[in-house]
Amino acid sequence: MALVSEILTKLTLSYGGEREPKCPTVVPAYDFNPEEDAAKIETAIKTKGVDEQTIIDILTRRSCSQRSEIAFEYEKRAKKDLVSALKGALSGSLEHLILGLMKSTAQYDASELKSSMKGLGTDEESLTEMICSRNNEELREIKKVYREMFKKELEKDVSGDTSGDVAKLLLALVQAKRDEPSNVVDYEKIDNDARALYEAGVKRKGTDVTTWISIFSERSVPHLQKVFDRYKRYSPYDIKESIRKEVKGDLEKSFLTLVECLENKHLYFASKLSDAMKSKSVKEKVITRIMVSRCEVDLMKVRAEFKRNFGKSLYQTIFEHTKGDYQRALLNLCGGDD
Repeated sequence: MALVSEILTKLTLSYGGEREPKCPTVVPAYDFNPEEDAAKIETAIKTKGVDEQTIIDILTRRSCSQRSEIAFEYEKRAKKDLVSALKGALSGSLEHLILGLMKSTAQYDASELKSSMKGLGTDEESLTEMICSRNNEELREIKKVYREMFKKELEKDVSGDTSGDVAKLLLALVQAKRDEPSNVVDYEKIDNDARALYEAGVKRKGTDVTTWISIFSERSVPHLQKVFDRYKRYSPYDIKESIRKEVKGDLEKSFLTLVECLENKHLYFASKLSDAMKSKSVKEKVITRIMVSRCEVDLMKVRAEFKRNFGKSLYQTIFEHTKGDYQRALLNLCGGDD
């Protein structure tokens, strides 16, 4: 019964008044035995040359709460922490992926945000991707976990690491003040917002970025989808072309990322995965981040968009562009071919 309720909890994510259904590719394992899994992992780590396959097949096929039970049992047996043991046993992209799985989705997102702002230069692309693609509930949970993990406020770190209008946009999103979807379609408000976006940008000399930020960060996702459609009645350019004409550099990239996430978040992730595997050098960091952070949330939807838009399944693409143990772990997280 506990398993059934865990699966049901996993499959629905409260989205304010609405419920955003979860579409994970990694679900709780049936007939789960944490003691047995912990024993197998202990043997795999002790094996000469490390038995990566066993570690991968267990940890990529258990839910987050099951993995933490395994960690608890492992520590009881081996008298040492599983994460430290895995750090010592694995390396490279596989290590990054498996250690990512040992955190909850919010902890993983928080640590990825932290590392995008660490050291010299900010990894604007990762920072923007994560902030623009998370909903209110996810952002609130990330902020709470960020505070617990790093004893700092996410907003403070974001404002210390970005500047100008990019900082204003990201901070407005981190506030998680976006309206929740409503059953009532407010046509007057849709029209007013579409006109306001046009008048703040294409219609005038210079751009009133503040107006753009407040509409983009405060309105609900379904409302904004209708606003972007209505916007074409006022502007000779669609919203993306308008952004390209009005702003440049990191601000342009941030607004475009946000619009892509608002229009179709799952297609946005699918495109990022496709691009990461297009280049000669596969962007393993990007692939790992999306696969780990979405496998218990909505990776099934990302897979569907991938197949629909790129003529090949995500599974096939991973199979062709990655190799070895890292490939095995990704294919397990992918959860099947389409």
